Amino acid sequence: MKKNYKLLISYDGTKYQGWEHQPTTDLTIQGKIETVLSKMAGLPEGKVLDVIAAGRTDAGVHAKGMVANVQIETEMTPEQIQSYANQYLPEDICIDEVRIAADRFHARYNATGKTYCYTCYYGAAKPVFDRKYVNVLEEMPDVEKMKKAAEYLVGTHDYKSYCSNPRMKKSTVRCVDSIRISQNGPYIHLYFHGNGFLQNMVRIMTGTLLEVGFGRMKPEHVGEILEAGDRKLAGPTAKPCGLCLEQVDY
Repeated sequence: MKKNYKLLISYDGTKYQGWEHQPTTDLTIQGKIETVLSKMAGLPEGKVLDVIAAGRTDAGVHAKGMVANVQIETEMTPEQIQSYANQYLPEDICIDEVRIAADRFHARYNATGKTYCYTCYYGAAKPVFDRKYVNVLEEMPDVEKMKKAAEYLVGTHDYKSYCSNPRMKKSTVRCVDSIRISQNGPYIHLYFHGNGFLQNMVRIMTGTLLEVGFGRMKPEHVGEILEAGDRKLAGPTAKPCGLCLEQVDY
């Protein structure tokens, strides 16, 4: 009898083409996990389990707290499933926890919120050991101006201007209930929490806030861009390497 399993997953997305499996490459997080779990479940060649994630991270984006669910028919315990998966998954993907979930638990539909962290670095020394996980800046932004600009992005709004998909058929209205920006030495962390995010939304908001920090845009312009509904008015899409999915709420 099949059971529904909830997975907590972390991964370094540097070399992967995002979460979602694609027909043109096997370098996706979902594809790697599905392949391993399908072999574990003894499925015939060509049959693959469907691992459903809370969201789809883009190419090069990392995760510390991705949540997924999968239906598996197996006699193995959750601990044995976790051990098997981690034995055969690449070293940059880890199943941190496996639990039996309710039959109707759905990692995406049941999620109520997500926290992302975007990390920037500016300093005389190179971030040798963090280089894959930070966006190295060429100049120091004004963090206080960025904080002021971020206030315009908090709330329930139409974030069309901060979405990279111009053919978005579904609503582009989302609720971003908090944006917290902190500085710790050469590191600048931007924490975004909301009920959901559009394609590249966090990276576009980060790129726009950095434009304010660099003095190329005034804080109030961030709100004007939001109202305009025009992606071309917002700042550049920040590099994927600095972004990490921290947590999914249920």
